[in-house]
Amino acid sequence: MKIAFRTDASREIGTGHVMRCLTLADALRAKGAQCQFICRPHQGNLISTIRTRGYDVSELPPMALGGSLASEMHMFQLAHAPWLGCDWTQDSEQTLAAVRTIKPDLLVIDHYAIDSRWEEVLRPHVRKLMVIDDLADRRHLCDFLLDQNWFGDDMSRRYQCMVSDHCVSMLGPGYALLKPEYTTLRNLMPPRDGEVRRVLVFMGGSDPTNETGKVIDALAQPGLEHLVVDVVLGVNHPDPRGIASKAEARLATNLHSGLSSLAGWMARADVMISAGGSTSWERMCLGLPAIVISIAENQTATSKAMMEAGYIDFLGDRSDVEVQMIAAAVRRCLADSSRLRRMSRTSQDLVSGSGAERVCEIVLG
Repeated sequence: MKIAFRTDASREIGTGHVMRCLTLADALRAKGAQCQFICRPHQGNLISTIRTRGYDVSELPPMALGGSLASEMHMFQLAHAPWLGCDWTQDSEQTLAAVRTIKPDLLVIDHYAIDSRWEEVLRPHVRKLMVIDDLADRRHLCDFLLDQNWFGDDMSRRYQCMVSDHCVSMLGPGYALLKPEYTTLRNLMPPRDGEVRRVLVFMGGSDPTNETGKVIDALAQPGLEHLVVDVVLGVNHPDPRGIASKAEARLATNLHSGLSSLAGWMARADVMISAGGSTSWERMCLGLPAIVISIAENQTATSKAMMEAGYIDFLGDRSDVEVQMIAAAVRRCLADSSRLRRMSRTSQDLVSGSGAERVCEIVLG
């Protein structure tokens, strides 16, 4: 089977969409599928990363929205419409040109700026169409829908009236797209003891408001200096030099960048301080308790639901979270090992690590 992915990364979009598509592409390739990507070269794109992983990329023309057009798109179209870099009609036409060359059997779309209107243009030119989404804020014309987020035990109504009756919906962390190494590590690791000695910090591939710096400041507060801290910077972090300076000033702080996987560092850590994106499912698979800060609007609802269910300690939106709040959350972890053990067990119950395999079985038939 030949499969094409339409997805983008940028400083505004972040890296998560491309990275989870790469995970799915790897799983599909392992089963004999041929995969290719269609991307627009926004500032902060991951096209070179995709090619390094062994996939061809059809690059759409670089585009730059003018201020008036971007404003108009925000007012009258989808909330994330400017993420395409052009009007959806233009993007669909350019993508269609690439699809006619690639001739895929399946087109996978992971993009908040695409809805049923765009999909209607491409649908006649592929056998099947799959959408990866997190928002449930627009209609889709697709054969398969994947939303790996968690909003409570009953996810069945989340896309009601947004997809057709024939669409196969894959909803919840049971379908979370994780690399095989997470399942391997999960099976090798002993149960966590709830003691906090090492903290892992990762605020996503972009971290535009530099929450990483805020977290390092929190971990430098009195009573927390003894903790070993591993700070991971994403490829689009806005101030790597500033973070390096903060890391150097705090004892027992290690700075890492350019990592292809967090699995090994998650296995070493006792607690993670992170954003509420797709990294959540990786750490939950490994039973790693977390303090979570939402760095994007789409992370807030699922983070609140997970907090209410006892899976995480959610501090709120980045604009509301202060250094002392983070420090207080870490102190709560230090004071309650039984709570951390419970968070670890329940996290692993929710995320098995076999999601990519399950998705492949359904998509490949």
